[in-house]
Amino acid sequence: MATNDKSFATSVWDFFCSLKLTLFLLISLALTSIIGTVLPQGTLAPEYVASISPTRLQIYSKLGFFDMYHSWWFISLLYVFSLNLVSCSIKRLPHVFKFISEPTLVLGEGARNSFALKKELTFSGSVEQGKERLTAFLGKEFSVPVITEQHGEYHLFAQKTAWCRLGVYVVHFSILVIFVGAIIGSLAGYKGFVTIVEGSSVNAFQKQNGQQMPLGFEVLCEKFNVDFYASGAPKEFRSILTVLENGKPVPGYSQIKVIVNEPMTYKGITFYQSSYGQASEGSEHFISVTPRNGGAAEKFAVRDGVAVTLKDGTVFKLLEATQEVRQFAPGFSGPAARIEVTPKGGAPLTFIAFKNFPEVNAQRGDALIFGYEGTNAKQYTGLQVAKDPGVWVVWLGCTLMVIGIGVAFFMSHKRIWIVVTKGHARIYGNASKNQAAFQMQFEDISEKFQEIKI
Repeated sequence: MATNDKSFATSVWDFFCSLKLTLFLLISLALTSIIGTVLPQGTLAPEYVASISPTRLQIYSKLGFFDMYHSWWFISLLYVFSLNLVSCSIKRLPHVFKFISEPTLVLGEGARNSFALKKELTFSGSVEQGKERLTAFLGKEFSVPVITEQHGEYHLFAQKTAWCRLGVYVVHFSILVIFVGAIIGSLAGYKGFVTIVEGSSVNAFQKQNGQQMPLGFEVLCEKFNVDFYASGAPKEFRSILTVLENGKPVPGYSQIKVIVNEPMTYKGITFYQSSYGQASEGSEHFISVTPRNGGAAEKFAVRDGVAVTLKDGTVFKLLEATQEVRQFAPGFSGPAARIEVTPKGGAPLTFIAFKNFPEVNAQRGDALIFGYEGTNAKQYTGLQVAKDPGVWVVWLGCTLMVIGIGVAFFMSHKRIWIVVTKGHARIYGNASKNQAAFQMQFEDISEKFQEIKI
C-alpha cells in the first residue's frame, strides 16, 4: 500500500515538474490574454451589447470573458503555473547549486578527452615550479585557481560567473513576484469611471460593478479643451484638474493638465483621460432666424429635440449641435447645428446651420435664414479611475525579470583547468554558453600559456 501511495505522489510531483505542462500553461495564458484584449472588459457599452446576439452575450458573461483577468479559470491557470514554476525550481535548483558550490576540481582521463578546447605545454623545471608559475599565470589571465593534488599531479581549477546559472531561477522568481503584485492589485485595487462637468467637482466615482465609491477628496475640472485634425477627428483632449481637500486646493495638485497617456495620481489613485462630451443638463443652444426680405433677426434659445413655432407658422427643431463640424461637413470648421424646418403646410427639410459661415446659411434661398450662434453648454471630461497597490510589486518583478534574462542569456559560466605533471602541463576550457566567444578568449590564454618558461 505504501508503494502505491509513493508511486501516486511521485506521479503528481512529476506532473507539476513537467516541461509539457509549462508549455501548455504558457500557450493557454497567451490565448486567453488575446480574448481579454479583443473583447471589452468591465462595464459594457450599450453599442456593444446591441451589436452581439443575446446568446453570445449570455455565454461570454457566464465564462467571465468580460472580466476575464478576474475569472476563476484564469486565476486557476496562474495558480497552476506558479505551482509548476515552484516545482521545477525545487527539483532542479539543488542540482544546479551543488554544481556551482562543489565544482569538479580534478579532471579524470575521460573528462580530459572530452574537451574540445585544450593545449599542452612542456617544461624542464620541477612540478612544484610549474604549479607555482601556472597558478600565478591563471590568476592573472583568468581567475584565482583552486589547487588540488592527486597522484602526484596538481589540478588547477578556476571559474568565472558561476552564479549566472541561477539566472533562469531569478526569472522564475520574478514571474511569481509579478503574480503576487497582480493578486494584490486584484484584491486591494479597483477601477472605475467618473464624468466631471467644467467648473464642477466630484468626490466619488462609479466602479465597474456600478457601485459608487468615495474618493476621500474632491477633483475639480477647471477647464476642458479639445483640438481637432483637419479631418475633424479629435487630435488631443485635455482636462485641467485641481485636487481639493476640505474645499481647498492641495499644494502641487492645482491646475494639473491631464491628457491621454499623461495621467494624474494622488494618494495612489490615478486619473486617466478617457473621453469627453457636451453636458446636456441645463444647456441651451442659440438659433438666429433672419427674414430674407431684410426684416430684423430673432434669436431663440432652444434645447435638443424641442420644436419652436414662428409667427408665420414655420416650425423648426434642433436635432443636434456640435462644436466642431469638420467630421460631418468636410471643408467647414467650428460650431454648427443640424436643424429640421417645416414650413407651414410644407414638408420638413433638414440642413446644417453654421456659426462661422453665415454666407453658406444664406445660400439656401429660403424665405428664412437660419444661423447657429453657439451654446452655453459646458463640456464634461470622462476619466478612468484606478488604484493598484500591487503595481510596485509588479515593477519589482519586471526589474528582476530583466536582470534574470540578462544573466541567463548574456552571461556564461566559464571554467579552466590546468593539470600539471612532471615535464607537462595541459590546459582545458569550457563555457556553459556562447562557445564561440569563449573559444577566442581561451585561444588568447593558450597562446600566452605556451609561451611560459618554467
